[in-house]
Amino acid sequence: MSQSDDKLKFAGHSPSIYQTGEYVDRNPTYHVEDSPWKAAQILRMLNKHQLRPRTICEVGCGAGEILKQLQAGLPPETIFCGYEISPQAFALCQERRNERLHFFCADLVREEKNFELLLCLDVFEHVEDYLGFLRGLRDRAAYKIFHIPLDLSVQWLWRQRPIMRERAQAGHLHYFMKETALATLQDTGYEVLDWFYTPGAIANPRSVKAKLASLPRRLLSAINQDLVVRVLGGYSLLVLAK
Repeated sequence: MSQSDDKLKFAGHSPSIYQTGEYVDRNPTYHVEDSPWKAAQILRMLNKHQLRPRTICEVGCGAGEILKQLQAGLPPETIFCGYEISPQAFALCQERRNERLHFFCADLVREEKNFELLLCLDVFEHVEDYLGFLRGLRDRAAYKIFHIPLDLSVQWLWRQRPIMRERAQAGHLHYFMKETALATLQDTGYEVLDWFYTPGAIANPRSVKAKLASLPRRLLSAINQDLVVRVLGGYSLLVLAK
């Protein structure tokens, strides 16, 4: 085992890496580059169900760019609020705030506030007590949209390194496939209304190797998308719930 492999294998996480700045040191952009694509997936779900919420909140909003992108695609009277426990991410949000887009450096679970739509995008896999976290969010909005990475695929389990990379770099503490992601929401009291896969590895390949791997994913997904997700991975799940 190489020294880099050893670091990945034994990388641990302080509960406060988001407050201390350790996370932003590893991910300095806070994934802003993915925000237009993620916002498009959310708009796809809202349009599919003809939902036009007047108040939208995002928990774990990072740099706030997803909300900024959504603001451009939704009616001008919509009010947006982003909650973030990381002071470093909160600082990044400030350049995006305006009269209809507000940010708070606070834990939404502890706040007595309610919205028509809550967004929880690539968040609860980072939370140590993810079941308690989900139960705490349940009454904060009438509708919820979750984006959940599906880290459990045959390829990733076989290779191991990609999962440990997500743990070391992205801070994932829990790993899901479609069935366990949906069961987690149902077990914590949510009613799942709809879901679809989002092909992040195809839409946003991060290397030449990833670009090459996106071709078989694209071709095979036209035949059997469930099988491609289960075997090759590279997908997330977007879920609409009540």
